Amino acid sequence: MIWYTVLVLATGAERIAELVVSSRNARWSFARGGVEYGRRHFPPMVALHTGLLLACLAEVWLLDRPFLPWLGWPMLVLVVASQALRWWCIATLGPRWNTRVIVVPGLPLVARGPYRWLHHPNYVAVVVEGFALPLVHTAWITAAVFTVLNAVLLLAFRIPCENRALATSEATAARA
Repeated sequence: MIWYTVLVLATGAERIAELVVSSRNARWSFARGGVEYGRRHFPPMVALHTGLLLACLAEVWLLDRPFLPWLGWPMLVLVVASQALRWWCIATLGPRWNTRVIVVPGLPLVARGPYRWLHHPNYVAVVVEGFALPLVHTAWITAAVFTVLNAVLLLAFRIPCENRALATSEATAARA
């Protein structure tokens, strides 16, 4: 269980690194006239992702969840793959990547990297990590609850907000 705790803490450290990059990128975007959308759904999103990490540890430690190699190793591969996809997204978008929805008017949509194939590849990483990280150590309650809550947040709020924001940006770019 100790190594799993280290994995979850490392994931938390990675989240802090994301917030540092996001903060820097937000300053870049706002300096170029960036407009933020969907501020109201951001705090629940932060709470959900923080809760994921805490629930992973709580379920494994308090309910004495076992490590099952046939499940744990493939899930660990998915966790690593989701991190690789997330950082590919961050590298592809460069200063335009953010944990918030901030759009710089007039900039064209990015159509390279993982965005060649998917509109929202970062959310694929979030979804995969959301079920895989808990299941590395059979925290199936956490995996199920996070997956459902994350689906509601993404499908009802975040993705529609982002699509509206990007559509506004595309319309602005087309007029320019």
